[in-house]
Amino acid sequence: MQDTPLSGPLLVGIDVGGTKTHLRALRGDTVVADHVRPSSGWRPCDPVAAAGWLAALLAEALPKGTRPSALAVGAHACETARQCAQIRTALQLHLDAPALVVGDAELIVPAAGLDKGVGLVAGTGSVAVGRFADGTPVQVGGWGALLGDEGGGAGLVREAVRAVWAAHDRGEEPDALALGLLAAFDVPEVPALGAALESVTAASAEWGRHAPAVFAAAEAGSPLARTVIAEAGRALAALVERLAARGVVVDDVVVAGSTVLAQPPLYDAFASALRESVPTARPLPLRTPPVEGAVAMARSLV
Repeated sequence: MQDTPLSGPLLVGIDVGGTKTHLRALRGDTVVADHVRPSSGWRPCDPVAAAGWLAALLAEALPKGTRPSALAVGAHACETARQCAQIRTALQLHLDAPALVVGDAELIVPAAGLDKGVGLVAGTGSVAVGRFADGTPVQVGGWGALLGDEGGGAGLVREAVRAVWAAHDRGEEPDALALGLLAAFDVPEVPALGAALESVTAASAEWGRHAPAVFAAAEAGSPLARTVIAEAGRALAALVERLAARGVVVDDVVVAGSTVLAQPPLYDAFASALRESVPTARPLPLRTPPVEGAVAMARSLV
């Protein structure tokens, strides 16, 4: 006798993002749980703590008495295969089911229903992932707000402040970008922006939340803001170019992230730069939640 939709394996996918975490559990085609919570407390640098955090999330989100038949996790700041494997090993102590842990950008391609391709994320940060011909994963970017993440929200704000500083050093009057940043950081003058950036406790999140000021300034006519956005688009395209240079097939580039998908000027700048640097690559905006990629990975485990 065939399984009914409620009698098959319980597949659980988790997308642990930099800001929020999304868990989705399915039995057949029936959604058993769909749970979103903040990612506060997520510590991927400590595999035991990370596994405990995930186990607590499962207990919180799944109906009482249910256990996963298979679990796949896309984890923010899980930067290497070794780190992901350590979290998976610790997680197996909490559940008797096959599990997989990958970086959260790895969810993008399967979430789009593709077997292969490049996943490009530009939300608070930015990163691109692909796979070599033998299936080995490779990641470029994702260096954080202090060192990289060009094209993500935090990187946009950092580069916008640099552009405003340079204009100030040239003796120019503050334009719409400078005024927008002064208002966003609640400081009275351009030289005070440096201290405002340095005083935050969580640079990625606290810089990134001011990214809308850059796009508002561009819409208001600021040439500085428009240049910052154009350069951010080129930086995102450069991530795909780096993967192609390393031998990764980049025909399909699935694009996700709260910044690039919410801001057409940035997406258009990226797509234009990509046409120039990697003409064979096809950008594809992701229209489904990344957690769908985690569910697809969980399905492959049973």
